[in-house]
Amino acid sequence: MHLIVGLGNPGPRYEQSRHNLGYATIDFLAGLLHAQQPARKFGSLYADVRIDHEKLVLVQPLTYMNRSGLAVTEFLGYYSLLPEKLILIYDDLDLPPGCIRIRRGGGSAGHRGVQSVIDSLGTTDFIRLRIGIGKPPQEMDVADYVLAKVSGDEKVLLNQAVIRAAEAVQVVVRQGLDIAMNNFN
Repeated sequence: MHLIVGLGNPGPRYEQSRHNLGYATIDFLAGLLHAQQPARKFGSLYADVRIDHEKLVLVQPLTYMNRSGLAVTEFLGYYSLLPEKLILIYDDLDLPPGCIRIRRGGGSAGHRGVQSVIDSLGTTDFIRLRIGIGKPPQEMDVADYVLAKVSGDEKVLLNQAVIRAAEAVQVVVRQGLDIAMNNFN
């Protein structure tokens, strides 16, 4: 069993923003895997799905980015899962737009949602799937950049990254982290 958590912020104001690529990946996976309508639990939307014989719990915390760790901790506890069964999906300023990277462990690199998860779990030992959004133009504030809606060519590029991220999650579950890293990094 795996807990797949996409980070983002709830509400229409944040839809289609760079900071909600984790949510977008969960939405895409839910459609691809024919998930039922999401239910609410632990301040999150969630749905149970299966890949082959493996159960996945798809989660979108509604706690806002900075408090995502609270929801993650509750779900792991509820399902008696170790943090190593967590796949956390989020946007990354340090990767070029549309690039994805998968790995286990590491710091937060200043991402407050990731830091919330690390602080709540007390460990960095979980799988991260990062979706690159690139750096903002020099004259733009980072917060404004990550919360801005994307359009045009960038939207196409990030949508393709979401599809690849969903594929990568499936490879992690079916074939393991090493194979997913070799295929997608």
